[in-house]
Amino acid sequence: MELTGQSLIGGRRGTREGTGFQAMNPQGGAALEPIYHSATSAEVNEAVELASVAFASYSQASGAARAAFLRRIADGLEHHRDALAERAHLETALPMPRLLGEVSRTAGQLRLFAGLVEEGSWVNARIDPALPDRQPMPRPDIRSMLRPLGPVAVFGASNFPLAFSVAGGDTASALAAGCPVVVKAHPAHPGTGELAAQIITEAVAAQRLHRGVFSLVFDSGLEAGTALVRHPLIRAVAFTGSLRGGRALMDLAAGRPDPIPCFTEMSSGNPVFVLPGALRKGPAALAKGLFGSFTLGAGQFCTKPGIVLVPESDGASDFVQELHAHVAGSGASALLTAGIAREYSRATQARASQVRLSAHAGEGEDSSEFAARAKLFEASVDDLLANPPLADEIFGPDTLLVHCSGTQDYLRAAQALDGHLTATLLGDDEDLAANRELIRILEQKAGRLIFNGFPTGVEVCHAMVHGGPYPSTSDPRFTSVGSLAIYRFARPVCFQGFPQAMLPQALQDANPLGITRLRDGKLEVS
Repeated sequence: MELTGQSLIGGRRGTREGTGFQAMNPQGGAALEPIYHSATSAEVNEAVELASVAFASYSQASGAARAAFLRRIADGLEHHRDALAERAHLETALPMPRLLGEVSRTAGQLRLFAGLVEEGSWVNARIDPALPDRQPMPRPDIRSMLRPLGPVAVFGASNFPLAFSVAGGDTASALAAGCPVVVKAHPAHPGTGELAAQIITEAVAAQRLHRGVFSLVFDSGLEAGTALVRHPLIRAVAFTGSLRGGRALMDLAAGRPDPIPCFTEMSSGNPVFVLPGALRKGPAALAKGLFGSFTLGAGQFCTKPGIVLVPESDGASDFVQELHAHVAGSGASALLTAGIAREYSRATQARASQVRLSAHAGEGEDSSEFAARAKLFEASVDDLLANPPLADEIFGPDTLLVHCSGTQDYLRAAQALDGHLTATLLGDDEDLAANRELIRILEQKAGRLIFNGFPTGVEVCHAMVHGGPYPSTSDPRFTSVGSLAIYRFARPVCFQGFPQAMLPQALQDANPLGITRLRDGKLEVS
């Protein structure tokens, strides 16, 4: 596949009229060919208008047809696995094994949604048959199911050039729901995005779908993304990235004459509560595991444990000492962009003025504008309560230890937390039984509670929840990972008094799709 540096508008190449920019290799800082060209306002408009036209047919495509399309994309990704990973490695400096695994994860997400829509019960079909003899008033025949929202604007993420980007979970779930997609590629890895877009475009053509089902637009600035969110034919937005960026999109979506849903995954500190049992098991192993988690991917995971609450109990000092040694013995990491590295430096310097910087990686030879070093901060629970933003995310390889004297400190800290994607408890069964109130509080603070595991790593499966209260996401009712993510891009539609022949197949009495439905409030399994 050839890289051209041009947007893909419904399958055709965009122009080279827009502002040019290039991806940078974080290891060395060299500019990568080709030069990419921002989409013009006319191209953004064309992509959205094509998506709107495509919606008429694609929204009515069968679950089997959408499943075949998603599986063809997955096959294409795996066929070009090495090329995708190699380009992503150049643009992100992420290790090849991680990126090869990310290709497989991205293909797996597509196949997960393919299976979901092929089976079909996700549409939540509900049937309340007519009751003509009901007194004092008869009941009409009422049936409802989920239908796709319309064209969706997807914003690629910086830290997952495949799984959360052009062919990632947001695109997969929107396409599965029956929504055409216009992706705004992340400017840090445009080549990876173009390769993925070519694969999707080829799948659109091979499945004989309307070419407007998918488009990709490039932009190094804000113009294309702003135009997408404001376009009157876009019906929903999906974004993974910073709180600042996500909040800007939320405000744009809400400020339209016709506000639309904006599903953003943004900022999360992912608190970890170390309970006494975890220290009894072995402080050295605990320190090694925590260090590996908050420095994984140079700390650029949205589930990085950024705040760790530690009790004053046996083993605590050994744990802290071991963690200091891991941090001090580590080297520099290359962050995804120079901008991320600058923000990491600014944020950690600001934190060092508020609490104690107790350990940091040694100064090495790597002084590039992409480089960052692991840092460990320490504070008391009173520090945290006096300054709750200490629990906020810093994107990079740092974490904050908060020293607690006992259960009450844990409860006070948990109550003060904002919303997070995850909350982790490390300990034993006895610890869990003694901290039921803490668990109850954390249910209100996070989308995923973890026992005896670290939050980095998000399994793609039906039960996964990758979401949480604001500011971790814009809407805690939804997830951006797992099959539940499809519900962001669908809405309930009710059909009252329709003849059988005019009802969607999912609502017909004969149940030709053989799906599970709710009839008269009782589950009806085909």
